[in-house]
Amino acid sequence: MQLEDYFEFQRPDDIRLKGTRVGIETILYEYIHRSRTPEEIAEIYTSLTLEQVYATILYYLHNKEAVSSYLTNWLEWSHKSREEQRRNPPPVVAKLIKLKAEREAMKKVEENDFLNIC
Repeated sequence: MQLEDYFEFQRPDDIRLKGTRVGIETILYEYIHRSRTPEEIAEIYTSLTLEQVYATILYYLHNKEAVSSYLTNWLEWSHKSREEQRRNPPPVVAKLIKLKAEREAMKKVEENDFLNIC
């Protein structure tokens, strides 16, 4: 089996473990940025085998420059997406944020009322 046989190269910016919806960025983020061991990663992502985790890390080590670029692009996209969601949340999220703010305001009013009674 070739190392590349472990992956589905769907697009230049989308490499997944064959037979899963897990992208290599998921494993490599845990490995590189969170310093998790392959065993820890396999425990977290139970749909993956330890062999798949090691294959992903080996693929990274064999193609470090290209995969590092892939990860940099993914991180930039992730940050932009999160910022866009923060600025323009979906209606249901906006409603939850509003409800949370109302609940916190009500809690402060109740606390103030309690302190005024004491």
